[in-house]
Amino acid sequence: MTTANFESLKAGDTIDGPAFAVSRESIRLFCDASLDYNPLHLDDNYMKGDFGKTNFGGIIMHGMNNFGLISRMLTDWALPAGAIHRRLETRWLKPVKPGDTIRPAGTIKAKQVTAKSRWVLVDVAVQNQRGETVAAGEAMLEFPATAKAN
Repeated sequence: MTTANFESLKAGDTIDGPAFAVSRESIRLFCDASLDYNPLHLDDNYMKGDFGKTNFGGIIMHGMNNFGLISRMLTDWALPAGAIHRRLETRWLKPVKPGDTIRPAGTIKAKQVTAKSRWVLVDVAVQNQRGETVAAGEAMLEFPATAKAN
């Protein structure tokens, strides 16, 4: 992944994030960090039954872990250029289970220059090792305005 450079960015450019191997331990650590001890993430027996209209067959990773991976990818890419991650909206599409390996990616959707800032809109997604999209959404990053000549 290369560092962001607002001037050279164009629609269709891609951003790749690091792979993340999901394990029972990583799920437990996220429980500890988020203080979310929902049995969805910890209790296989609880998850063997039908949960609402869905049967997951075992524990699943926190959806917010996808959000964190996307945020890391965007920050690693944009921060060296002085850009700030301003907004992220995602939808969880498929459960992620221990043993899965997931990877975030982004595609530049649009750029816009305003009087005070420069903005980049990015379509984001997280896919598992089977190429299935497990989370998708949209992010917005603000790049610093160019200095004006005096």
